[in-house]
Amino acid sequence: MTSLRLLAIVLAAVALDAGTSGEVQVSTLVRDGRVYVSSTLTDGVIEELDEAIQSGLTTTFTYETELRRPVSIWFDRVLATATVSAAVQFDTLTGRYQLSRSVDGRIEDSKVSDDKAAVKRFVTAFERLPLFGTADLEPNVEYYVRVRVRTRPRVTWFFWPWDRGSATGFARFTFIP
Repeated sequence: MTSLRLLAIVLAAVALDAGTSGEVQVSTLVRDGRVYVSSTLTDGVIEELDEAIQSGLTTTFTYETELRRPVSIWFDRVLATATVSAAVQFDTLTGRYQLSRSVDGRIEDSKVSDDKAAVKRFVTAFERLPLFGTADLEPNVEYYVRVRVRTRPRVTWFFWPWDRGSATGFARFTFIP
């Protein structure tokens, strides 16, 4: 019985600690048969990765997005998924940053910048990307989009079997055609 209590305490501590790794603000807009998703990472993750970026190491922010329908009895149903990746690499010779953004493996945007503020905006946020279609959505039903952000390289040195290197956020909406 005491081992069950100990396990419950450890799992509760992990659950509390896992929520401190970051916050993601998510918003949705349904228009013209598409679900447009905007996301902003509000944590100081870019500051934690600044040393890796300045060394010239390619740093990637991966936004795993899921369109879900809440189910009261079982786990929520995943209707569609999309992956948005933003990568930055600092060229130590020129002092400029190479930036690229891809959606499901297709390059959507690529540019070069020497402005650190622009680099931060590029890798920590995206606006109104048409990630999902509405053809399979039922009218007047509530859905939500969940976004989980992971970074490469990881900035934590904590070895644990569960993923602690991610931030999560979601936005609910009711589909009205």
